[in-house]
Amino acid sequence: MSSADGILPSGEKMKRTLCWISEMIQTHPEKSRQQIIGEAEIRFDLSPKECDFVDRNLQDKISGCD
Repeated sequence: MSSADGILPSGEKMKRTLCWISEMIQTHPEKSRQQIIGEAEIRFDLSPKECDFVDRNLQDKISGCD
């Protein structure tokens, strides 16, 4: 599987998700963390288990995001 066909390996999907959420937290401080995670759930097709992981482990600033 490759990102060329629209399916990302789960590690890459989570990295993109966490980077996107980190960016959104920085650029949209008016949005709550839960609103942003909810948007990420739809945008990145996250499972409930993945959303729970993100909610419990997310830091506001993620290193390694370009």
